[in-house]
Amino acid sequence: MIDRGHTLPVGRQAELQQLSRSGLYYEPRPVLAADLAIMRRIDAPHLDYPFVGSRMLRDLLRGEGVAIGRGRVATMIRRMEIAALYRRPNTSKSAPGHKIYPYLLRGLAVERPTQVSAMDITCIPMARGFVYLAAVVDWFSRRVLARRLSITMEVECCLEAVAEAPARHGRPEIFNTDQGSQFTSAAFTDLPLENAIAISMDGRGSWRANVFVEQLWRSVKYEEVYPRAYDSVSEARASIGRCLSFYNLKRPHSSLDGRTPDQAYIDDPPRLAAA
Repeated sequence: MIDRGHTLPVGRQAELQQLSRSGLYYEPRPVLAADLAIMRRIDAPHLDYPFVGSRMLRDLLRGEGVAIGRGRVATMIRRMEIAALYRRPNTSKSAPGHKIYPYLLRGLAVERPTQVSAMDITCIPMARGFVYLAAVVDWFSRRVLARRLSITMEVECCLEAVAEAPARHGRPEIFNTDQGSQFTSAAFTDLPLENAIAISMDGRGSWRANVFVEQLWRSVKYEEVYPRAYDSVSEARASIGRCLSFYNLKRPHSSLDGRTPDQAYIDDPPRLAAA
């Protein structure tokens, strides 16, 4: 997105794309090994009990013999980009000035593939540090339509995934995300709007909206990520790619009457939107 060799100053490029200028010069610092160990121990109970906040996570860790305060747990949760799922006022904050779109899925019957797609990001622990996995999922079949693995939370990896999914599988009618700054940025929302795709964002009263993607994260982490300790981003990308291929092709879902996501997607062929 940012061309440092362009005649236009970097600051002006950032302003035009509504990106934080300070973020362009940020140099990530390595995470201490002790902190990484605790963050991995936080990630697992978060998947088991997604409604748990920093206070209860602190107590769960203390029950395992980890001496830690709530403030440190909260700091790690923010760094991992996870949050407790529970009904609350609209406290999900995007970047200042970003437009928030209404939630369109309340009461909607999703009856076929390519009717609704959803996207989310999760952190993936490695032997040293974390990477971030972004995925686009078909709401009806649970099929993973596109994925990207990145060392940062920048919007670029999300853009690549959201551009690939409709190009390969057809445009959805609705595209749902949370209100994270990556998803509310103009760089991101312009892409579905230019392709006549309605944008939906989780908000007040829709706290369960992301449950299908959370189920995907649970499967990926318990069946693939936690039993391993990736030494490199390329190793993580290849191994998770194999896991998601298995998830699409061979992993049956009880909610799909024992079919795999690929079978559910193909059995009821998607109605591709007209170009």
